Amino acid sequence: MLIQDADLEYDPNEYPKLLAPFEKGVADVVFGSRFVSGDSHRVLYFWHRMANGLLTLLSNMMTNLNLTDMETCYKVFKREIIQNIHIEENRFGFEPEITAKIAKIKHIRIYEVGISYYGRTYEEGKKIGVKDGFRALWAIIKYRFKR
Repeated sequence: MLIQDADLEYDPNEYPKLLAPFEKGVADVVFGSRFVSGDSHRVLYFWHRMANGLLTLLSNMMTNLNLTDMETCYKVFKREIIQNIHIEENRFGFEPEITAKIAKIKHIRIYEVGISYYGRTYEEGKKIGVKDGFRALWAIIKYRFKR
C-alpha cells in the first residue's frame, strides 16, 4: 500500500524508486525522504523545516529509529504489515502514529528513499499550521506509550 497526498507536492513518477526496496526483497516499509537526496526541492518556509526536524527527532527518540523525514507523505507498506495496524488518527497525527506502531513490530525492515518535493505556498493552498504541529507532538508522545 502506498500513501499519496492529493495535492501533488510529491511526484507520482517516483513510485518505482519507492518500490525498489520491495522488489529487492529488503524492505517491509519504505519512507520517502525529502532530506536524503540530491533530488529537486522547492525552497519554502524555514519554520516548517525546523518543525519537521524537531518532530522527526522526537519521534526517533521515542521509537529508536533514525529517520530523516517522519512527516513525509510517502510511506509504502507491505499489505501484511498495514492490515494488522489499527489506525486511529487522521490529519497530522497519522504520521507519528503509524511510525510508532511500525517501530514496535519486531524485526521490521524500514528503508528511506530520497524523493523530490514541490511544496505549496499558503496562497497555493497549503493548510498546515501551528495547531497541526502540536497535534503531531501529542501523537508522538501518545503512541510511544500506547500498546
